[in-house]
Amino acid sequence: MAPATRVVRALWTGGCALAWRLGGRPQPLLPTQSRAGFAGAAGSQGPVAAARKGSPRLLGAAALALGGALGLYHTARWHLRAQDLHAERSAVQLSLSSRLQLTLYQYKTCPFCSKVRAFLDFHALPYQVVEVNPVLRAEIKFSSYRKVPILVAQEGESSQQLNDSSVIISALKTYLVSGQPLEEIITYYPAMKAVNDQGKEVTEFGNKYWLMLNEKEAQQVYSGKEARTEEMKWRQWADDWLVHLISPNVYRTPTEALASFDYIVREGKFGAVEGAVAKYMGAAAMYLISKRLKSRHRLQDNVREDLYEAADKWVAAVGKDRPFMGGQKPNLADLAVYGVLRVMEGLDAFDDLMQHTHIQPWYLRVERAITEASPAH
Repeated sequence: MAPATRVVRALWTGGCALAWRLGGRPQPLLPTQSRAGFAGAAGSQGPVAAARKGSPRLLGAAALALGGALGLYHTARWHLRAQDLHAERSAVQLSLSSRLQLTLYQYKTCPFCSKVRAFLDFHALPYQVVEVNPVLRAEIKFSSYRKVPILVAQEGESSQQLNDSSVIISALKTYLVSGQPLEEIITYYPAMKAVNDQGKEVTEFGNKYWLMLNEKEAQQVYSGKEARTEEMKWRQWADDWLVHLISPNVYRTPTEALASFDYIVREGKFGAVEGAVAKYMGAAAMYLISKRLKSRHRLQDNVREDLYEAADKWVAAVGKDRPFMGGQKPNLADLAVYGVLRVMEGLDAFDDLMQHTHIQPWYLRVERAITEASPAH
């Protein structure tokens, strides 16, 4: 197989093979005693009425002071308790994450790899990146699984290889919440051989959008069953539909295809000759292949319209009453959609997307949330 063809199959196609929290928990309500204390102080039948009946003014003032003091006491008590609980959860998560040494094998421009980085960064999980050469792939010669991303997790003396972006995310999230051994968790996501519509044997993974949590653990993550179902639905949508809109849009015209491969070569791991071949021959090949992809996925003649419709469909699903699908913080669906779209940054398709849809405010909120959470690595 020619090197240029291998590169074409490796980047921005359908699988990154060779071919491609939750919303903040509600703040504790002011305890009943506190509300009663303040209400008793302010109500018309309180100290003022007593004074009108001839009761000493001192009694009214004492009641007012006592009510206010009780209110402040309970408010401060709940506030401090909430801080303690947050600190406890953060300490537990830090303890778990510090036991892991993570190495991510990736193509930087692969949307599936970008999804994993978004998850790792948002959850402040330090990791090393190994950029894989898409032609030789010598960096992943240790693996019989030949797609990226691949995540190698070292936990003490145990080393686990996690394959498939959604499995990586689900397994690590399960680990952070439950504290189960990672070696056990990955058995919940079995690899299964299947034949796709083109008659090609592919590897699929069972349960990959499901977090393996008991009921109590699930309640820490989700506000209810509907929230869990919603997250899974849109994570799958990102994989099954949104990802497949990337290539037809970034390779839509010869000019866009060349700009895309110029970006790929600059950000990827190529030798001088490989880079030149990839940039020009790869751009030409992917421009032609993008037409076949448009037909295969039954896209409109103007593929930008499909991209715009997908973005606005996502924004409508998030809605106007919450900043993220996860509520006050991004959930796994937010991170997945963001990760997929991020690979187009700097290209015409991304600029058009921000200009012609309503997705930019949400996108910038996720970007800010990740930036504030992620450590330098």
